[in-house]
Amino acid sequence: MSEERYPFAEVEARWRTRWDEDDAYHVDLDAEHDDRRYVLVMFSYPSSSRLHIGHWWNYGPTDTHARYLRMNGALVFEPMGFDSFGLPAENYAIKVDSHPKQVTEQSIEFIRGQLKQIGAMYDWRWEVVTSRPNYYKWTQWLFLKLYEHGLAVQKEGLVNWSPTLQTVLANEQVVNGVDERTGNPVVQRKMTQWYFRITEYTEQLLAELKQIDWPEGTIKRQENWIGRSEGTSIRFPVEGHEHVSIEVFTTRPDTLFGVTYLVLAPENDLVERLTVRARTREVEEYVQQALSATEMERTAAERKKTGVFTGAYATNPLNGERLPIWVADYVLGSYGTGSVMAVPAHDQRDFEFARRFELPIKIVIQPVGYVNDVEDLTEAYVEPGIMVDSGDFSGLRSEVGAKAVTDRLPGMDAGGPAVTYRLRDWSVSRQRYWGCPIPMIHCEKCGVVPVPEEDLPVLLPDEIRDFRPKGTSPLGAMENWINTTCPNCGGPAKRDADTMDTFVDSSFYHLRYLAADRDDVPFDRRRMKKWLPIHLYVGGPEHSTGHLIYIRFITRFLHDIGWCPVAEPAKKMIHQGIITKDGMRMSKSKGNVVNPDKFIDRYGSDVFRMYLMFTGDYRLGGDWSDEGITGIDRFINRVWRLIVHFPGDTRPAGKLDARNYPEVVYRTLHNTVKEVGDDLAELSFNTAISRMMELVNELYKWLGEDGDSDADAGAVRELLAVLVRVMAPFAPHFCEEAWARLGGEPFVFQQPWPDYDPAALVRETITFVIQVNGKLRDRIEAPADASDEQLEALALDSERIAGHIVGKKRVKTIVVPGKLVNLVVK
Repeated sequence: MSEERYPFAEVEARWRTRWDEDDAYHVDLDAEHDDRRYVLVMFSYPSSSRLHIGHWWNYGPTDTHARYLRMNGALVFEPMGFDSFGLPAENYAIKVDSHPKQVTEQSIEFIRGQLKQIGAMYDWRWEVVTSRPNYYKWTQWLFLKLYEHGLAVQKEGLVNWSPTLQTVLANEQVVNGVDERTGNPVVQRKMTQWYFRITEYTEQLLAELKQIDWPEGTIKRQENWIGRSEGTSIRFPVEGHEHVSIEVFTTRPDTLFGVTYLVLAPENDLVERLTVRARTREVEEYVQQALSATEMERTAAERKKTGVFTGAYATNPLNGERLPIWVADYVLGSYGTGSVMAVPAHDQRDFEFARRFELPIKIVIQPVGYVNDVEDLTEAYVEPGIMVDSGDFSGLRSEVGAKAVTDRLPGMDAGGPAVTYRLRDWSVSRQRYWGCPIPMIHCEKCGVVPVPEEDLPVLLPDEIRDFRPKGTSPLGAMENWINTTCPNCGGPAKRDADTMDTFVDSSFYHLRYLAADRDDVPFDRRRMKKWLPIHLYVGGPEHSTGHLIYIRFITRFLHDIGWCPVAEPAKKMIHQGIITKDGMRMSKSKGNVVNPDKFIDRYGSDVFRMYLMFTGDYRLGGDWSDEGITGIDRFINRVWRLIVHFPGDTRPAGKLDARNYPEVVYRTLHNTVKEVGDDLAELSFNTAISRMMELVNELYKWLGEDGDSDADAGAVRELLAVLVRVMAPFAPHFCEEAWARLGGEPFVFQQPWPDYDPAALVRETITFVIQVNGKLRDRIEAPADASDEQLEALALDSERIAGHIVGKKRVKTIVVPGKLVNLVVK
C-alpha cells in the first residue's frame, strides 16, 4: 500500500474554493421543509487579529453536529457573525493605537478567513456585524420599543463604576466586587443612567426555566441570580418625619421584638434625608469612604464592622420601642431595600456591629431544651427556636410565630407578606465611544425625547479625535454631533452622549440572522415562525447570568409585543468544557497557550479539528497534548492510504453484500454507523472517533498493512464509501477528497447518512473471558446463545484452564452473560 501522506494543504485549499464557487453552503430560509434545525454557536468578539483554540473548540464540534443533522435530511441553518461593538474591540484599538472601526473591520476580514478554514457550513449571506449601521439601526429600534413600553427608563442610581475601564458595568459583569474581564476592583457611584426594567420579567424568567432543556448548572445560576425570596415586609415609622418610614424585608419576622437598631446602606437615599444637621458632616464623610470600597470588601466576613449614627430614630411597629438609625457599609443598597432591621442576638453581622458600638442585644428566640443568656453570648443564635419576650407571641415556635407576626402587620398598616428578588434593573449606559449610540434627545423645553424611528440609525461618528476613556462619554465632546434639534419643538437640543452596553447588541442577534438580507424590518416574522426556537445553542457557562439572561428577557419582550413567535430563544442549550494544557488552564502568563496556526500548518485543519474533539467529553473539556495530535494524524493517513489504494471511477452503489466481508468487519462497520450516529446526536465526539478507529483497525487486520489481500476491490471501495460518509462531519475537507477519489460526486455532506442493518449487529459467537478465582486464564469463542451449563463445559475443556484447577475442588461457577466465566476453586 502506498506510503503517500495526505496532502492536506492542497486538498483543504481546493475544497474551500470549490465550496465557495458552488455556493455549497447556501441555505434558503424561505424553502418549505419538514425538518428545520437552527444550530447556533455564540458569535465571536473581533477584539484581536486571530482566533484562539477556544474558538476552534466552540465552532468545530458544533459544525460536526450540524453536518450530521444535514446528512440525516434536516435543513440546517448555521449562521455566523461578529459581536464587534464594546470594550474588547475598543481596548484592542487602544492597544494597537488605531481607530476602533479600522481594527474591527480588519479583524473581521481576517477572522472570517480563519472561520472558513475550520470548514464550517456557514452561509455568509446571513452574516451580522453589530458595529455596522445596518445592524445597530435595529439595536436603536429595540431601545425605542422598550422605551415606548415603559421598560427603558432614565434614573439616578447606584452603579458599578470601573476605574480601570472608566465606564459603568452591569451587575452581571461584576464578580465578587471585581470586573469580570480585567479582575480589577469595581466601586459604587451614583449616576444618571438608562436602565432596562428586566425586573418586570422576574416571574416569567423563573417560570420558563422549567420548560427549557438547558444545563442544570445554568438553570440553577439563573434561579440564584434572579433570587426570588419569600418573606415579610415591615415598615418602621421615622420620628419627626410624617409619612416617612424605613421599609425592610426579612425572612425572620419572628425576631421583630429583638430589633434594637436599624441600618441604612450608605447609598440609600434616606441617609441624606434623615441625618440630623449636627451629624451631617460625619455621615457624609463616612458615606464617601464606604462607597470607595468594593462590595466584596464591604461584605467580607473578616472585615471590621464600621458605621455612623444618623441622629434619627424610628419606631418598632409592634412594641413601640425607639430604635436608633445607623449607616453601615455591611448593608448594601443593591440588595433588598437597602435597609435592615438589626437583631444582634440572632444575626451574626448585627451581633458584631452591636458589640463594636455597644448597642443593646436582646434575646427573643431561645433554643429548645436550654436557655441562652445575653452575657454569655459569644456569637448570635441564628437557628429557629421558641419566641420569648415577644408580647403575646411568646411561647410560639419560630415557624408559627413568623406567620403570626406577618399576619398581624397588614391590620396595623405596617407591612405584610412580601416577595423580593435579587435581580436588579439592567444598566445599559456606557461612557465609552465604541458602542451603539442611545437614540434619545435631551431638550430643555420638552425633556427627554426619543429619536423618530424614521431617523434611525443615529450614526456613530467616525471622525472622533480622542476616544480614550476619561470617565465621561467621549461623544459629549463632539460639538457637531452632540448638538441637534428637538424632533418635538424644533429647538436646540443635545443627543445622549452615552453608548449602549454591548450585551444589548447580542440580545437579539439570533433573530436578526433570519432577516439579515432585509433593511426594511428588524425581523422577518414569517421566517421566525418556521425556524424558532433555536434547535441547539452552544456557548460557554460564563454567560449564564449575563448574555443568557438578557437574550431570554429580550426574546420574551419581543414575544409580548407581537414581534417574536416564541417566548424562549433556544429549546436546547449546551456548554462546551475547557481545553487545558498539561492539566492547567491556558494563559499567556503561564506560557502554555496553544496556537492553532502552528498545528494547522503542520497537520491541517481537519486533523486539528478532530483532535480537539478527541481530547475529551465536549461538555467537560479535555487536556491538549502536542504529542497526542499525532494519533489523529496517523488515523487520517491510515484512511488516506486505503482511499489511494482502492480508488473508483463510478459513484459508489451504496449496497454492501455481507458475503464479501469477514463477519467481524461487516459487524463492526454496521456497529460503527449506528454508534457514531448515536454519539453525534448527543455531541459525544470523542467516543465517536474511537469507534471509527476500531473500524479502521479491523480493515487493516483484514486487508493487511500492504493491502495485498485477496479482498474484492469493489467491495472494499463500497465499504470505504460508508466510512467516508461517517467521517464526513468530523473531517469535511478530507472526506470531500476521499469521496471524490472513490468515484462519488460532490458534495459528501449532501449525501445521506448511511443506514445500518440491525441484524448485522447480532453476533453469532462471542469471545468469553475465562477466569479462575477471578484471574484471567483464557479466552474462548462460544455461541452467543450458549447456556450457562454449555459455557461451563467449554471452560472446563480448555487446556489452559486444566492446569489451574487440577487437584482442586470446584466451589461454584459464575457466568456473566456475554462476558465471562469465573471458576471458583479451592
